[in-house]
Amino acid sequence: MALNRNQAVSLARALRDLRESTWPDHVLTQAQLATAFSSEGRVAAATLSSWESPTNPKTPSAARISAYARFFSTRRSMEKEPHLIPEDQLTSAEAERFRDLESRLLGLFHPEERNVRRSFQFDSGPVIVICPTAPPEVQGPLADEQDPNFTKMRQYGDLDALIELYGHLRAENPSLDVFHRTTTAVMADDFSSHVILLGGIGWNKVAARFQRATSQVPIEQTTVDDYQTGEIFSVKKPDGEIATFYPDYEDLGEGKELIADIGYLARLRNPFQHSRTLAICNGIHSRGVFGAVRCLTDARVREANERYLAERFPDGEFAILLRVPVVENQTLSPDLQDPSARLYEWSPNQDGGQ
Repeated sequence: MALNRNQAVSLARALRDLRESTWPDHVLTQAQLATAFSSEGRVAAATLSSWESPTNPKTPSAARISAYARFFSTRRSMEKEPHLIPEDQLTSAEAERFRDLESRLLGLFHPEERNVRRSFQFDSGPVIVICPTAPPEVQGPLADEQDPNFTKMRQYGDLDALIELYGHLRAENPSLDVFHRTTTAVMADDFSSHVILLGGIGWNKVAARFQRATSQVPIEQTTVDDYQTGEIFSVKKPDGEIATFYPDYEDLGEGKELIADIGYLARLRNPFQHSRTLAICNGIHSRGVFGAVRCLTDARVREANERYLAERFPDGEFAILLRVPVVENQTLSPDLQDPSARLYEWSPNQDGGQ
């Protein structure tokens, strides 16, 4: 969005004040800060100067504003040469300061949207992440409890998604209990908590139970004979037509390669405890699960994605099928501002979906 002059000047002054006043015993130049930011995409000193200009300010992107907050959330940014510390390497205290700074700065960037709530913030706990149990044939010997080097996490499926999500949940909810369980370790009380389901019906048997309990959602994951490496998604439209969704492949010279998976992201009432929530991060493959999680944890897109969800689904309940790009074996985070990323959307107050 375009800021008016007063808003742009207020943001520029806040950014300059962070650089000049956070650590008065260190003189941090615009050139040094630009070099630090360049680790995540080149920034010239002149560009940074324009962001901090009180007379003719240029507005940086939300991602660059988030980088300011991350840099000044920890004095470790100044160790040796000034540098950006990855968000997942912040301590809990640093992460809390980062969130406070980021919220304040983005409140200047989007003043009318200061109170947009994040999907993985909760008022009360516990929060339970129910994870797939990997089949025994893929767990490896260290998953055996009798092995002296027993490693419980070897029993989990979708580990990339769990590690990403669990760290984010602990940072977003530092005072709440957050637990993760495999489907074989779920307890009865877990179903009345805030529940986050990772993975689909193939390895996460609890997902199939929740799918039956939320049958009002027209999105269903099913096993089909013509696709053997995962369970596809289908949507029953109001006219009775069934739409199916498969991953995309491309022949890049060495055989077919996955270039886009299907992810499923939902936030609903918990059907077993209506005062709590059910979140679903699912996919046909692990790429789709990871992409659904990163949609709301990746600092580069999460603020814009949360704003999209708040505007599109003001009641907070939704279900979306996503296209999750895969480039050079890297799973990219879906950008909800891009219509091609949204394959199907549904909410309880809509007739059908789109």
